[in-house]
Amino acid sequence: MRHVSYHHGNLREALVEAAVELGRERGPDGIVIREVARRTGVSHNAAYRHFADRDELLHEVTQVGLDGLSAAMLARVKRVRVKDPVERARRRLREVGKAYVDYALAEPGLFAVAFSGPSFGDLTGPYQHLTDALDECLAVGYLPPAKREGAELTCWAGVHGFSMLHSTGPLRDVPRRQRDADLGRLLDRLDEALRA
Repeated sequence: MRHVSYHHGNLREALVEAAVELGRERGPDGIVIREVARRTGVSHNAAYRHFADRDELLHEVTQVGLDGLSAAMLARVKRVRVKDPVERARRRLREVGKAYVDYALAEPGLFAVAFSGPSFGDLTGPYQHLTDALDECLAVGYLPPAKREGAELTCWAGVHGFSMLHSTGPLRDVPRRQRDADLGRLLDRLDEALRA
């Protein structure tokens, strides 16, 4: 546990930073305005001048988690440097899935916060990366038009379920080597399901 110091004029940012740390440590249930205020060194009344309620603060932390996930996905996609357009599209889609799982395992608390209650509209960053990867697979002829509709949900459900099972669920103690092999098989099966 650490206290967040702030300078005059940036109390809101300091409160969000403290809330993010609580989210990392304890997940969504750990984000409590009174504790955020205590860690920041201010009264809870001072915190309420910046956030009307806990939900407003939770929304800020949710966005931090989603932004982190989005950045991780984009970074993995940008590293794919393959000339063949079909293979490039397939690898980019695969990297979107790997980044999703890696982020969930590296940041289980923030990942839990990110999906603790955002509306669909709030997911535009991560969801857009998945959509873009699937659209690229369609554009190069790998994904047939008949399989494009609803493909986001199939892919998302697969990697999200895998992430939950391995981050906070019954498979959390599976050795990394086995987990990586299992993820490879999951991504292979998704790839096969999408193939023309």
